[in-house]
Amino acid sequence: MKNAIRSLMNPAAIALGAALLVAGCGALPDKPARTTLYDFGPGLTAPAAAAPAAATLPTLALAEFDSNSRLDGTQILYRLGYADANELRPYGQSRWSLPPAQLLRQRLRDTLSERRTVLGPEESATISRSRGEVPDTLRISLDEFSHYFDSASASVGLVRLRATLVRSAPGGDRVLGQRTFTVRRPASSADAPGGVKALISASDAAMAEVVQWVDQLQQQTPQQPRQ
Repeated sequence: MKNAIRSLMNPAAIALGAALLVAGCGALPDKPARTTLYDFGPGLTAPAAAAPAAATLPTLALAEFDSNSRLDGTQILYRLGYADANELRPYGQSRWSLPPAQLLRQRLRDTLSERRTVLGPEESATISRSRGEVPDTLRISLDEFSHYFDSASASVGLVRLRATLVRSAPGGDRVLGQRTFTVRRPASSADAPGGVKALISASDAAMAEVVQWVDQLQQQTPQQPRQ
């Protein structure tokens, strides 16, 4: 027993134990990589100086966006068009802060609100009951939202959505117009950050096209006051 204690107190034995401990710690797995979250940025930080008043255009109801089940999550998706364009692949350590349809709806509402009053479905229903006024409703279906690779070195942010403008009338709802918007914007790099920037750019361009389309439709078919 005494010999065992002397052995443990031996400086060489202590040094060996320390070395084994360090070696054991070095064998431990590294901490998992932290997931990077992305959104569309802060949006407008200040109102545009020459923007028309919100009341200059008719009030609009913006429905919740529809999307296919693969876009309901927060994964940032990409397609290798040159290999298998039918396969959607997720980036491993990168995510959207919200599902793409929700991020797009926020962006569209902010853009529309620069020139008109924009209501959600519940707000529109409340006004309809209390005032008898039913604003036109804009419905959006998000069909594609991916970082698309045409080749290993060339890729774009690809956004495709279908917009439908509906007007309620005593005889039932009437479709004023329906259109599909497809927008591609080049990515600066073949990775998640490059794809995110390209998708935001494509989304902003698509939102601008939708707003212009809605304005034109409502100008062509102004809503008549109810008797």
